[in-house]
Order: sequence, then C-alpha cells, then structure tokens
Amino acid sequence: MNIKNYLDSTYLKTNSQAGLSENENEAVAQGFIQEAIDEEFKLIMIRPERVALAKKMIVDADSKVLIGTVIDFPEGTSSIAKKLDEALECIQNGADELDYVCNYEAFKAGDVDSVKDEILKGTQLGLDNNKTVKWIIEVAALNDKLIAELTTLIRNVVVANFKSEVYNSVFVKSSTGFYKTENDLPNGATVASITIMLQNAAPLLVKAAGGVRTYKEAVEMIELGVKRIGTSGAKAIANGEETSSKY
Repeated sequence: MNIKNYLDSTYLKTNSQAGLSENENEAVAQGFIQEAIDEEFKLIMIRPERVALAKKMIVDADSKVLIGTVIDFPEGTSSIAKKLDEALECIQNGADELDYVCNYEAFKAGDVDSVKDEILKGTQLGLDNNKTVKWIIEVAALNDKLIAELTTLIRNVVVANFKSEVYNSVFVKSSTGFYKTENDLPNGATVASITIMLQNAAPLLVKAAGGVRTYKEAVEMIELGVKRIGTSGAKAIANGEETSSKY
C-alpha cells in the first residue's frame, strides 16, 4: 500500500488562527504546497484564496498533485447561491476537488429540503466541470442517528439525480477539523463515525478527515474502507510518525 495515494495534505488556517501575519501565513501555505509536490501526495487541500497559488506552483513543477479546496468553510451555513459562487470561482482558479461544508445545522433543524437542494446544485456544478465533490457533514456536531441520516440523504440525492459512472467522484467527508467540541472530545473522524458513514454512503465514497494522527490510524481507516484521508500532518503519517496536528 502506498499510503501517499490516500493522503490529502491539508492547510486551512486563517492568519488569525495561525497567529501569523498575512505574509507569514502565505509562506506556511507555500511550504505545504511544495511539500505535497515533493512527497507526491494525492492532493493539497488549501483555502479558496490560495487555489491559484497552488495551481501555479504545481504547473511550474510539472506535478500531478491535485488541488482541493473548501467551500463555505467551516460553518456551512451560507446560502446555496453563495456556495455556488465560491465553488465556481475556485473551479476557474484551477481547483480539482470541491469540499463543501454541508449545512448540517439546517439538517438538524429539520430543513431537509434546503439541504437536498444544496447537495443537488453543488454536486451538479462540480460534476458538470469534471471535478470531484465532497460533502463535509461534521460528525462531531451530530449523534450517530443523524450521521447515518445525513449520509443517507447525500447518497440518495446523488443516486437519484446522477448516473452511476460519477459515483466515484462524490464523497461524504467526516469533518472540517475546526469544530469546537466540549470537554476535548474528538472533533474529527473516529472509527465509530466512519463505520456509520461507510454503512450508509455506498455507492458513494468516504473521506476521513480530522483526528487521524498516525500511520497505524490511517491504515485502520483505509482497511475500514475510506478512500481518502485529510490531515495537516501528512508527511509525519507517511513517515510512520505521529503528528501533533489537531486537524
């Protein structure tokens, strides 16, 4: 197993979150992009405003690393129109994969129709432009029943509206890695949450993000059935080390 083929190396901190100036944080992001190129990770996951930078660096390096970005991150509560506008700009700037934050708060409040609508329209935009689409459900904000129900909803919308040949281009993703939990509870992927997602996502794929900190944990997730792992400690994991990264 080449674990690098599963790793989405991720850097999503804002300047304030990183405690850095704009120029300093830009340099950190550039370092992550270069590391993804050098290490030949599957993908670099970067904020929308840095997609063009990643595209230039990858093209200049003649690299095959894919570019992923997050849409409506990290809350996911923006309007469908705003989500689509942000996604389209990222596509135009060179993104290969769009990781939308699903409006899980609306889902929890019972507004299933608006969630269906954003899944349909967001997925359509991505697939129409030959992009991979992932829907982040934020498992730490949901109980087991809601994880199963929201995963099933995403699957049902995709299966009802798109042909089977594109199912491998749509993922359900566990977490942003930025959700604030109480009592230091896990805010990302766990074996329990990923198992529920896998049971309800097929034929769509599952991405485990947040909380995968060692090579052993990454292998465990892959053996469960996930096809991608998002981590800001990709190099440490690939080298068999433990990352101190929180997402």
